Amino acid sequence: MLLCIRITKLMVSPRRFFTAPRCLCSKLHSSSLSQSVASSYLHEECDDFLPWLEQKAGVAISSAVSIGRSTYGRSLFATKIIETGSSILKVPFHAQISPDNLYPEIKILLGDEVGNVARLATVILVEKKKGPESGWAPYISRLPLLGETQTTLFWSEDELEIIKQSPVYLETIRKKAEIRRQFLTLKPVLDQFPQIFDGIKFEDFLHAYTLVESRAWESSKGFSMIPLADFLNHDGLAKAIVLSDEEEQISEVLADRDYAPGEQIWITYGKFSNATLLLEFGFTLPHNIHDESELLERLRFPTLKDLRGFKHHADSFTIKEVRSATGKGYGIPQSLRAAARVLCCTSAEELCYVVEEAMENDGRLGRRPFKNIEREIQAHEILLSQITTLIGEYTESIKLLVSTSPAGNRHDSRERMAHDLLAGELRVLKAASLWLQNYILTLHHSA
Repeated sequence: MLLCIRITKLMVSPRRFFTAPRCLCSKLHSSSLSQSVASSYLHEECDDFLPWLEQKAGVAISSAVSIGRSTYGRSLFATKIIETGSSILKVPFHAQISPDNLYPEIKILLGDEVGNVARLATVILVEKKKGPESGWAPYISRLPLLGETQTTLFWSEDELEIIKQSPVYLETIRKKAEIRRQFLTLKPVLDQFPQIFDGIKFEDFLHAYTLVESRAWESSKGFSMIPLADFLNHDGLAKAIVLSDEEEQISEVLADRDYAPGEQIWITYGKFSNATLLLEFGFTLPHNIHDESELLERLRFPTLKDLRGFKHHADSFTIKEVRSATGKGYGIPQSLRAAARVLCCTSAEELCYVVEEAMENDGRLGRRPFKNIEREIQAHEILLSQITTLIGEYTESIKLLVSTSPAGNRHDSRERMAHDLLAGELRVLKAASLWLQNYILTLHHSA
């Protein structure tokens, strides 16, 4: 049995795949509240869903779960005792929606420039157009509506302005432009089928596209959206994931702990920062241990594009939270510290020395501390100064956000998510600052 990998594009690297499923885009989840939610278990009008899915699959899907509503939207609850390691649900590949479901007469007109996410988004648009006549209607009708989607791709300019300090701001703009490019590539083909796509707008395609990106899973089959798995919510402490059994042609979820009847069932979507959770799923965690902060576009450094020997993604460095101020810099990229060493070189002679040292080792510039302690201190003071400036900017943004936040509406929810995002990145920057201060102090003592 293999891991079934959920598709998501992270902000600081080329597309990567993680062992994590989708999420209900309207929820805000804190794993510390997981147990209290079990008491909010409510059945809803989903009595027909599981029988429909089992009829479509031709096999039993689950005898241990029921669909209900919790604080976080549609959820799965245990209907009986579930023991650790037992199967919670099994969904055959043929009962999942994939790009293979696209009409052949449409598929044949699509070029390689149309990606699989766009293709599956087109399938969703087709099935939505069919309405109750769609063979997937019980599933399609339970996907979040356009107005319920909270990912930053649907935020207004004023709402995005709140998170301008975060890399999510620019990444949202870039991502939306890329999805628009996919739509414009598709549009001439869609126009040939007015009976299906008449009146289709970019917002409709964007909605379908985000539904796919937040829900689709990749396996050797390609990738697909898995009905019923859509109702499993995220707990940052959970270990359960979706597995793919290629021999049996099924996707399966195994319990990572015991569940009592009426208790909500959780899985993990992966080790995602709030930046990724907000952009891809539309929710954040109040204290996300996987938060990270990207630097370079926000640091006042000269461009590093022409510096040979540096390897970083999207012209940025990712800082994870430093676990110990007296540790060895966990979370502060060596490449970032190396960049600072190169940038503090004041003569061609110093730079040549750094190049010679690199050639004697692994070929990467500035990876080893300067033998000249004063120069090593200077390099790290450059980083500390830049990070200190960012800390001040983040702090002011959060203060402004708190002082202007309304209460009791959708915008309030988005501002709470903006606060989680900015506060998490600020926490990471403060941890990096503390480590740098201790490192510089250690150097002064050894001088």
